[in-house]
Amino acid sequence: MKYWLTGIIVCSGLLLLSQNDNASHSYLDVNYFSGTIALHNNDILHLITGHPEGMILSWNKKTFGEEAWQQRFNYPDYGASFIYQDLKNDVLGENYGLYAHYNFYFFKRHLMFRIGQGIAYNTNPYDKVENHKNIAFGSHLLSSTYVMLNYKKERLFHRFGLQGGLSLVHYSNANVKAPNTSVNSMTLNLGVTYSLDEEEAEYIDNLTDERFTERIKYNIAFRSGINQSDIIGSGQFPFYILSAYADKRLSHVNAIQFGADVFFSNFLEELIYYQSVSFPELDVSGDEDYKRVGLFVGHELFINRMSIESQIGYYVYYPFDFEGRTYLRIGLKRYFGKKFFGAITLKSHGAKAEAVEFGIGVRL
Repeated sequence: MKYWLTGIIVCSGLLLLSQNDNASHSYLDVNYFSGTIALHNNDILHLITGHPEGMILSWNKKTFGEEAWQQRFNYPDYGASFIYQDLKNDVLGENYGLYAHYNFYFFKRHLMFRIGQGIAYNTNPYDKVENHKNIAFGSHLLSSTYVMLNYKKERLFHRFGLQGGLSLVHYSNANVKAPNTSVNSMTLNLGVTYSLDEEEAEYIDNLTDERFTERIKYNIAFRSGINQSDIIGSGQFPFYILSAYADKRLSHVNAIQFGADVFFSNFLEELIYYQSVSFPELDVSGDEDYKRVGLFVGHELFINRMSIESQIGYYVYYPFDFEGRTYLRIGLKRYFGKKFFGAITLKSHGAKAEAVEFGIGVRL
């Protein structure tokens, strides 16, 4: 029934939008997917009981090279997506997600790679009385990422085209609230595209990139949020991170980074106390410092006013052992002018998420 309702809504939207005579330079796509939940953690084995399926509905805005960044990235699309997914397990429930995404093209624009980031709503998260088996999702709201690799052919029949390939959908609340083992769905997808314009615009190809040079820039960032240890019921606590780093642009789109982080993670203070009184065999005194200091190297990929940031760090001050001394950070930045930026990043230790960080900063 849900798929029929989805089809009716989409078809109605196509009919309305197709009446617009003004060029929108955009298209819609509707994709059905089905697959399996990847076993990345043996603790979720009891939750893998069927083949998850769902729909991905997307609006995509095309670029034709009016700005230099569009030509550098081979005229990508950007847009918004909605995902409905039935996880085929009553314990896990269903997920509904909203995303912003980019589409990048290869092999004469027949191969499309999409990456989307957004937020999802789970209908049946963990509850210690009513749903204690759902250790994957500890909250209704989840951070979600999806990637799609499709072979695509537009305008096979008038404005309609086809696409198909692979999709990976990830859900996690990044330890905002325990439990949080997360779920990754590996799926096959098949979809239909519908162009909102009668004809395509011409691609502009006039880029004359000269060698890009820029002096070393110095950055200061402040990040914060709330998170919780893996101990269910241990409480949510705020954290604060101060970062200082230098970056050097190597080209129009690439920069390298080196810097330091100071972590004030209040959930660790609670975890230290808990282990000191509950697990004497761990040899935790309770006086250990909850603060950490790390050094990191990183890379930044600039896409217009947005950028994708990735870093790997090592704790040089590490008085309490928590998930190892190496940490990772990946996320999105948005620049406001040439100096100021906002960021949403995920910090993890390998595949184990610690926190979603909301940050602001300045690049001097």
